[in-house]
Amino acid sequence: MRLLLGFAATLSASVLSGSLLSGPGLIAPAAAQGQEKPPYLTSLSLDEMKGKQAVVETSAGTIVLDLLPEAAPNHVGYFIELARKGDFDGTAFHAAVRHGIVQGGDPLTKDPEKRSLYGTGGLGVLRAETSSEKHTRGAVSAVIVPGKPDSAGSQFFICVADQPGLDGKHTVFARVALGIRVAEKISEVPVDEKNRTTERVELRSVTIRDRPAPAPEPFSEMPPTELSAYRATLETSAGYITIEFTPDVATAHVRNFLRLAQARVYDGMAFHRVAKGFVIQTGHLPTRKEPLDEQQQAYVRTLAPEFNQTQHVKGTVSMAHGDDPASASTSFFVCTANTPALDGKYTAFGRVVEGMSVLEAIEAAPVQGETPTTRIDLIRVRVAKR
Repeated sequence: MRLLLGFAATLSASVLSGSLLSGPGLIAPAAAQGQEKPPYLTSLSLDEMKGKQAVVETSAGTIVLDLLPEAAPNHVGYFIELARKGDFDGTAFHAAVRHGIVQGGDPLTKDPEKRSLYGTGGLGVLRAETSSEKHTRGAVSAVIVPGKPDSAGSQFFICVADQPGLDGKHTVFARVALGIRVAEKISEVPVDEKNRTTERVELRSVTIRDRPAPAPEPFSEMPPTELSAYRATLETSAGYITIEFTPDVATAHVRNFLRLAQARVYDGMAFHRVAKGFVIQTGHLPTRKEPLDEQQQAYVRTLAPEFNQTQHVKGTVSMAHGDDPASASTSFFVCTANTPALDGKYTAFGRVVEGMSVLEAIEAAPVQGETPTTRIDLIRVRVAKR
């Protein structure tokens, strides 16, 4: 009996780090083959399902799902029904592909003695409801018997990475709103040769709730006078650098930096550029050791320029951008010398007030071109009021 949706032909080698599954794919038991009874049709209306979330409490942490009734009303209705009856409680994520997918929802997983049958239960209930929803990171989709699109049921999988090969073949009915890092952690548990998890990760409960109203973003309602009371301390592998801000001339940029720092977006990045006698630069997302979670990603956006009269002198902190001045996002630089050519072309929003010797030490690091030969870590950034 094969697990994992018959992913041998769909998960890419890049997602699986070269570890492709093999075998003929999942074969369901006779009771789950085809549609032996009329397919499930939910009694819930779209209005009753709109704006709903599922809170999945697992032994590895909490995952919150935004349900998508417009895309898959019967799948969402069935999921809600099972959750309200407690049918998911005590089941387990029974299979995983490291940094690829995690799979759960099989009622047989409540019984550890039936481990050899995990992945075969709860199928044959729902007809396919394919839509334009893509199997991107965080998508929650229905497990089916390979070659039988109308064989879904209680089993589902969460995409920890993009799975474009599954688009149009499986029904996406939810998306992770919070907790993708929990799903990622589950994908890292040990598995056997059939990708069945060898450490039990339990679904302790699944509850349905109304989606909470969005809260104001951090720092979004503070006036510049209050923003100016904050400082940020950059802990680097070379030491500490403290900066203060100039929200009176670059309010949006200061809000953005404080928000990203408080959300720990900058933690685990690197100083990827050292241009001697010019600038050191960090904040480039590809240098981050771990991917962002959903909330962190929501704070990443482009900024309109706020060019001002601040001079780019040694210690000035300014926002990097591409050819388009409105393309600034997360990357910023600190000037290591007077650089008047940058004035009025980049948004200066702060200055170094402590740690100039650390700035100089980073600038002195060996480089190849403008790339440090040894990684210089931005370990974390912490914000606090003076």
